[in-house]
Amino acid sequence: MTGARRVWLYAVSRRVPFAVLAMAACAIGLRIALLRHWDDYGALQLPLIFEAAAAVSVVAAVPGPFGEPERVAGHWLPLLRLGVTVALTAAAVGLLAAAGIGGHLAGGTLAVLRNVAGITGLGLLCAAAAGGGLSWAAPAGYLVAAVYALYTQWHPPALTTPWLWPARPSHDLGGAVCAGLVFTCGIAVLTVRGARDRPGDPAES
Repeated sequence: MTGARRVWLYAVSRRVPFAVLAMAACAIGLRIALLRHWDDYGALQLPLIFEAAAAVSVVAAVPGPFGEPERVAGHWLPLLRLGVTVALTAAAVGLLAAAGIGGHLAGGTLAVLRNVAGITGLGLLCAAAAGGGLSWAAPAGYLVAAVYALYTQWHPPALTTPWLWPARPSHDLGGAVCAGLVFTCGIAVLTVRGARDRPGDPAES
């Protein structure tokens, strides 16, 4: 089997084309939202919602349909997990950044990169701990916390921890380091063990 065919079969088994379509829909939604005039709070909150949705689209492509047999027989599996997930994350960042061209995208490309990477890392860790079917839970929970952290910027006392990086400026080093650490840990865990198989998951049928 050629390398290209192996990558294609892996991508199809993980529903990667649908993940790309979902990310494209997030980018289109962001572009439409940027056509309107928003106050400072809305201008920060709206991109974050689309960034979290794009991150969920990436982690939705993590669980596979074959479970343990694939782990035993798939010697290329760790590299495929790593390559495809990094490529999807880069695609999500690129699509959202492109959607902001010519519009007022709060934080610019740096904020998109930081937020998508960090939230994707949370989803990957959740997939490894709780299963691919629940990989959306950590990004969704973090989105609520991040939106509240943004809210506190206008309604003190403000939350300033770098672990709530969406509430920090796009050039903030602490927020970037925290997001990068979460993404790196998520990628490392995914590469080594993949999403956790849960009894009754459709992926095991």
